[in-house]
Amino acid sequence: MFQHVLPNTVAPVLVNLALIMGASVLAEASLAFLGLGTQPPSASWGAMLNESRAYLRTDPWLAIWPGTVLALLLLGLNNLADALRDGFDPRSLNSGK
Repeated sequence: MFQHVLPNTVAPVLVNLALIMGASVLAEASLAFLGLGTQPPSASWGAMLNESRAYLRTDPWLAIWPGTVLALLLLGLNNLADALRDGFDPRSLNSGK
């Protein structure tokens, strides 16, 4: 079982882990934006976005930077999951590409 089954489960587990990390970051940021996440002494991108809503007309960069970093993190995690899926795909390994 450890020789045949376990090596074949590593790839899907790693891909799923990368996708779950992105979903967890998005869920935490969403809850913090709504005021249900971490409390003010702790830093959170969702809380930063919520606090910057009052200053959007005068200081828009207060919302641009946390939103951009959050979007880049989620995009990076999705690209990591896609690269892991492509890297562990047995059909692409046998095709000689």
